[in-house]
Amino acid sequence: MNPAHLSAPLSSLPSATPTVAVAFGGGGARGLAHIHVIEALDELGIRPVAISGASIGAIMGAGMAAGMRGADIRAHTLATIGNRANVVNRLWSLRPPSMKAAVTGGFRMGQFNLERILRVFLPEAIPETFADLQIPLMVSATDYYGQCEKVIEEGEIIRALAASAALPAIFMPVMIDGRVMIDGGVFDPVPYEELLPLADIVIGIDVVGGPEGDGTHIPNRIDSIFGASQLMMQANLALKLKLAEPQILLKPAVNRFRVLDFLKASQVLAASAAIKDDLKRALEREMEKRLRAP
Repeated sequence: MNPAHLSAPLSSLPSATPTVAVAFGGGGARGLAHIHVIEALDELGIRPVAISGASIGAIMGAGMAAGMRGADIRAHTLATIGNRANVVNRLWSLRPPSMKAAVTGGFRMGQFNLERILRVFLPEAIPETFADLQIPLMVSATDYYGQCEKVIEEGEIIRALAASAALPAIFMPVMIDGRVMIDGGVFDPVPYEELLPLADIVIGIDVVGGPEGDGTHIPNRIDSIFGASQLMMQANLALKLKLAEPQILLKPAVNRFRVLDFLKASQVLAASAAIKDDLKRALEREMEKRLRAP
């Protein structure tokens, strides 16, 4: 394969160019690697016909669906959650109006309101409702009592994103249509199956990761909770892949980062940079395969 092809827009191919859809997986700060995927699609001149996402993947997908370029999402990310002073200032703006309000009912883990947090961190380019997006977006959440996945495609975007990213024990569940919703990655860590009927080539990006170590040390309480969640999501994904696979499934090199390592945004992006060329090569193979088909 000619390396020069990696930066040539695939949109310059004949009008019968296969359609593309992308599923951004959940994984907390590891999902910042999705920025490379969006940049690669921008550089190739590819506009997905549909986007799906779970947790951080839904948030990144919303930016792309709103018409933001990968470079803009990168700049916003590094200027906000990648900047400690900026994070502190934005979180300070969410402080309770008084000490009494702060301690009423006592402090409890999992009481943080992610919807309020997203409103001070998300870029203004993301509209209020799904109807105002430029690309159709499917947001995956988990119906806690219904014990099933909920795919959200209409209504308020930020509420849907908060529901999809409501990590248990950290953020409050979110009510959607009268139902209690938590992190979409619990049921569907890479929600690609909804896209399979919609595009010729479906790209899935897995940033779930898994516990790392020498196999001998005992993890602390927090690491064991998050590690168990990763193992559960990997088991779910492995079962899904036996039933139906996306045409492209990639795993950025982000395993060493923890779910809440957002202040390490620069390091996450540096560690996962190779995924951009991996995606371009995989797309070129898939495009050529379909264009050669009778």
